[in-house]
Amino acid sequence: MKRSEQLAKLQQTQNWDVIIIGGGASGLGTAVDSASRGFKTILVEAVDFAKGTSSRSTKLVHGGVRYLEQGNISLVIEALKERGLMAKNAEHLVKNQSFIIPNYNWWGGYFYNIGLTIYDLLAGRLSLGKSKYISKKKTIELLPTIEQKGLRNGVIYHDGQFDDSRMAINLAQTAIEKGACVLNYAKVIHLLKDKNHQVFGVIAEDQETGEKHELKGTAIINATGVFTNSIMKMNDKVYKKYIVPSQGIHLVFDKSFLPSTNALMIPKTSDGRVLFAVPWHDKIVVGTTDTLIKSHRLEPIALEKEIEFVLETAQRFLSKKPTRTDVLSVFAGLRPLAAPEEKGQSTKEVSRSHKIIVSETGLITITGGKWTTYRKIAEDIIEKAISVHNLQKSVCKTENISIHGNQKTSTLDRENHLYIYGTDIPEILQLQENEPELKAKLHPNYEFTMAEVAWAIRYEMARTIEDVLARRVRLLFLDARAAIDSCEKVGDLLAKELGYDDTWKQNQIAAFKTVANGFLLKEFRLE
Repeated sequence: MKRSEQLAKLQQTQNWDVIIIGGGASGLGTAVDSASRGFKTILVEAVDFAKGTSSRSTKLVHGGVRYLEQGNISLVIEALKERGLMAKNAEHLVKNQSFIIPNYNWWGGYFYNIGLTIYDLLAGRLSLGKSKYISKKKTIELLPTIEQKGLRNGVIYHDGQFDDSRMAINLAQTAIEKGACVLNYAKVIHLLKDKNHQVFGVIAEDQETGEKHELKGTAIINATGVFTNSIMKMNDKVYKKYIVPSQGIHLVFDKSFLPSTNALMIPKTSDGRVLFAVPWHDKIVVGTTDTLIKSHRLEPIALEKEIEFVLETAQRFLSKKPTRTDVLSVFAGLRPLAAPEEKGQSTKEVSRSHKIIVSETGLITITGGKWTTYRKIAEDIIEKAISVHNLQKSVCKTENISIHGNQKTSTLDRENHLYIYGTDIPEILQLQENEPELKAKLHPNYEFTMAEVAWAIRYEMARTIEDVLARRVRLLFLDARAAIDSCEKVGDLLAKELGYDDTWKQNQIAAFKTVANGFLLKEFRLE
C-alpha cells in the first residue's frame, strides 16, 4: 500500500461508481464492501486513516452490555453477530477478553448474572464464552488489585478486544486488494453539483502538494464522523446540525495497577455510566466518559473534570490507587452521535445505532454507529447507494472476506508484540535481516523496532511522525513521554525514506510535540 501508487490509480479513472469521503471505520468498511462488489471505488481522507474517532476507542469489540440494560435488544443482537464476524475475519487483531464485574451488594451477582446469561443467549453460536457467577475468593484471585472492602462476589463474562487504528490500516489494505483507490491527506474542499443541484463529484486537494483533483462519481458518500456537519454545509442550502459530538476520554496506566489478563467492568459509576479497565498492549486502558462538546477540533483534549472522574472511579475500585503521576497517556475521542430529535436529551439517550441520511442532492451521509458494527454499517450504506443511484445490483460479500493480516493467533502468539501484523510478520522480520540497522529499538523501554517504523512508511502510507507513533506503532497512546523521546528517530527515518530536508524534519518534530502534549496531563506538558 503506497501513496504514490494510489495517486497514479486516481488519475486513471474518469468516472467512479462510489466516492467515499472519510477514512475512519465506516468509510474504510464501505470501501471494502463497495470494491468487493465490483464497483469502481475511491476513498479520500483529509488527514490520516482513523485520525479522528476511530483510533480513540475503548478497544472493545462488544455487543454492548449497556444497550441490553436500556432494552435495545436489536442493537445488541446485531453487534454480537458482528463481533463474531470481526473475530473470524481479523483474528490477528480481535481476541476473546474476559471481563469481571465486582459486586459490593448481595443482589448484584444474581442481577448481573441473569442479564449476562441473556447476553450469551443472544450471541448464540457466536458466543465467546459462558458468563458465570464467581465467589469473592475467585474474584480476588482473578483481579488481585480489586478493592476488597465490602466485596461480596463477582460475575465473569466474555467480549472482544482489539487494536482500532491497526484495524483501520488493515481495512485500507483490504480495500486496495479488492481494487479500490484509497488515499490519505486528500481533503474534500468542494462538492460538484449539476444544474439540478445533484451532487456528481468532489474536488479533493492533496494536502502535501496542494494539487486539486476533480473526482466524478455516481454515489457520493459522506462518512466524515464528527466532521459530518462541515460537509453538510457544502451540501445544503439550509444548514442544520446532523450530529452532536460527545467526548470520551481514557487514561493509560502501567499494568501493575491491574496485573491480570482479565478486564474490570464497573457497571454503575456515579454518573450512571459503565467504566472499563482493559489490558491492552501490556498496559491498562481505563475509561470512558460521555461529555457533550459544544465546539470541536481535530485534536480533542481531555477536560480536567473528565480526568478527575476517571481517576476517582479507578481509585474507588482498585486497591493500588492510581494518581495523576501514574498516567502514562490520556487520550480523548469524539463520538459522532446522531443529533437528538428532542431538545434536552442527554448523551446516554441519544441513539448509538447508525443512521443513513439521503439528502435532496443525492449525497448519502452516515451518522452514529460504532467500531463493532462497521461491516454492517458499510453493507447498509452500499445497499442504500444501489437503490438511490441505480447502481448494478450485487450482493454483499464482506461476511466472509478476510481482512488483510488475518491469521490464527493464539494467546502464545500474542506474547510477541508483532502479533498485530498477522501475515505481514515474516516480511517485517525480513526487513530486519536485510537492513540490520532496523533491528534497533524505537525506545529502550519498549519492544517496538525501527523495522516497524520503516514498514509503516513504506507499506502503510504513514506520512508524518504522528501517523507512525499514534496510529501505526501505538506508542503515543501507551506512553506519551516515550513517544516524545522517540520522535526524532522517527523524523530522521521519515525524511530519509520520503526524501525531505532537515527543515521539513524539524517542522515535523515540532508539530508532533504539540500533539503529544495533549496526551500528557497539564502539569507534565512540555514548555
